[in-house]
Amino acid sequence: MGAASIAPPLPAGVQLGAVRRPPGPVDSVLDLVGNTPLLRLGRIDTECPGVEIWAKAEFSNPGGSVKDRAATRIIKDALKRGDLGDGRRLLDSTSGNTGIAYSLVGAALNIPITLVMPENVSLPRKQITKGFGTELIFSDPMLGSDGAILEARKLAAEQPERFYYPNQYANDSNWLAHYDGTAVEIWEQTGGRVTHFVTGIGTSGTIIGTSRRLHELNPDVRCIAMQPDDSWHGLEGLKHLPSSLVPEIYDEGVLDDTLWMPTDEGWDMSERLAEQEALFVGHSSGANVAAALRVGKELSARGEEGVVVTVLCDRGDRYFGPLKWEKHYVY
Repeated sequence: MGAASIAPPLPAGVQLGAVRRPPGPVDSVLDLVGNTPLLRLGRIDTECPGVEIWAKAEFSNPGGSVKDRAATRIIKDALKRGDLGDGRRLLDSTSGNTGIAYSLVGAALNIPITLVMPENVSLPRKQITKGFGTELIFSDPMLGSDGAILEARKLAAEQPERFYYPNQYANDSNWLAHYDGTAVEIWEQTGGRVTHFVTGIGTSGTIIGTSRRLHELNPDVRCIAMQPDDSWHGLEGLKHLPSSLVPEIYDEGVLDDTLWMPTDEGWDMSERLAEQEALFVGHSSGANVAAALRVGKELSARGEEGVVVTVLCDRGDRYFGPLKWEKHYVY
């Protein structure tokens, strides 16, 4: 009999965990929204000894992004109020992820969806939303997300009987999704140890709702927003507020600080996350982690400990193109 084979040692920092029970059965895909894992970025945070960096894996939502939370809450609240139903279409503007989320929720609840998005959003985002049966209207690419907002407002004003316009930038259901969900999950997953929360500003729902609740749970938690440092940035989904329409739900009073992020720093961190943490995420996620690492390094340089939490907004594959979704195949 030959010698028994010996498994090679695991890489440093990697442990075999206990077998996990699978989640229980659910009645709807919408029951899978939220309760996302919190991941330790154990290779990234070696650069800030004494500080832990954790990230909410929002790409594990069924629509693939953090926007599933807001879209689900916005549509369910509108249904409760009677704003939707009887064939009335939901109309909103989006740069991509909220559109995919609206499309998913609309398909699940039989609500027709119309979206206005800049012509230059990535092809996969257009194809995924159309795959759910969504009607797309394209706005001037040179006007970015603000141009899509203005076009959606115009259509809603012209056809109020056809469209319900929730306006994600001014809808309290947006930030409440994070107040009631994301913040509570972070608090419970860290055992109340979270010291800093850092994420970027898009509609501002994630940063405002999460920060508002975390400050209620512990006023000492520092909540830090991140913005691109230039109006002509390449961090899709994020807003440079000095040159943009400021979302009505944005409340600077719940923030402790703001960090300014160059495009290159966010893109470089996206590559590092794929290579070092096996996380293939979008550039807004890279920018979030880069901002969290800055905070961690500042704490470490002062000899302080910390538990810094950020958000991995979505997967990286939806920034690629083209994708194909064909009804007919050639054999």
